[in-house]
Amino acid sequence: MTRLQPGDPAPEFSLLADDGSTRTLASYSGQRTIIYAYPAALTPGCTKQACDFRDALALFTDHGMTVVGVSPDTQAKLATFRDRDGLTFELLSDHDKTMLSAYGAWGSKQLYGKQVTGVIRSTFVISGTGTVEHAFYNVRATGHVAKLIRDLGLTSG
Repeated sequence: MTRLQPGDPAPEFSLLADDGSTRTLASYSGQRTIIYAYPAALTPGCTKQACDFRDALALFTDHGMTVVGVSPDTQAKLATFRDRDGLTFELLSDHDKTMLSAYGAWGSKQLYGKQVTGVIRSTFVISGTGTVEHAFYNVRATGHVAKLIRDLGLTSG
């Protein structure tokens, strides 16, 4: 499995968004974008992480950043997740895991002491020109957003 490194071009993608529209990497051109990959909508850990991004969204926006979540869930499940938890950023469906694989966020991982294949919880910061600025793999659902804010040196005010 290939992992992205800072300076790499971000792999192209075309995915269905929670509102039924199609989004590509070019949809976010000109904006710094945080793309985070998570295993499954409507689960406790993924809900915690999504709500943390929602609650910090103003800070990211103040720093010119857009937040996007990606999972292998269906568009309908993502819409339910968005509505249930009042998520105010886009969720994208990578049902066939093409984008997740290209970003190194799909593969072998440890889950409850067993080796499984699945989504590797990851976060990518992509520049407005489509270059990877940061790639964080095997992040934790709880506390990740606060750590990301610290790692990126973002401050409010």
